[in-house]
Amino acid sequence: MVALTRIYTRTGDDGTTGLVGNERRSKADPRLEAIGAVDEANAAIGVARIHSAGIATIDAILGRIQNDLFDLGADLATPMKPGAAPASALRIAAAQVERLEHEIDLLNAPLEPLRSFVLPGGSPLAAALHVARTVARRAERRMVALAAGEPVSLPALHFVNRLSDLLFVAARWANDRGAADVLWVPGQNR
Repeated sequence: MVALTRIYTRTGDDGTTGLVGNERRSKADPRLEAIGAVDEANAAIGVARIHSAGIATIDAILGRIQNDLFDLGADLATPMKPGAAPASALRIAAAQVERLEHEIDLLNAPLEPLRSFVLPGGSPLAAALHVARTVARRAERRMVALAAGEPVSLPALHFVNRLSDLLFVAARWANDRGAADVLWVPGQNR
């Protein structure tokens, strides 16, 4: 378990931060950009949970995801080393990706098929989930950019991709199971 006794250390005053294993990198490093974007996604989900407090199905899913996003941050904060034992670092597991897929299917089952693209909005919960979805997509882009230069675990990449899918489906579910979705009407305001 993590024990934080001091919040400030002054070690980041030089524009660097520490990774697992005490390696220091610039706060502008692609790995730190990815970690920061995952943290933003977690915070956006926290805001969405303000609106899901009375909706047990969605709130439980979002709570699990928030915990998993800390696992994802730990995964990203521990650069993969050639020859390192697989269990030597906390990594996103395939089972976490599979759980997201199961929850996507569960939430998507009662929804009518889409007839158009969905505009972000509707209920306060749906709107907050759409914001979280776009932040999760940014995290995915940052992780893909990182993976172009150094190894990133495949389950981590799969997890963040499924996460935005889940948040989209959850937003539709929160909009009266899709009945209150706000649909895009192409060229409506010409």
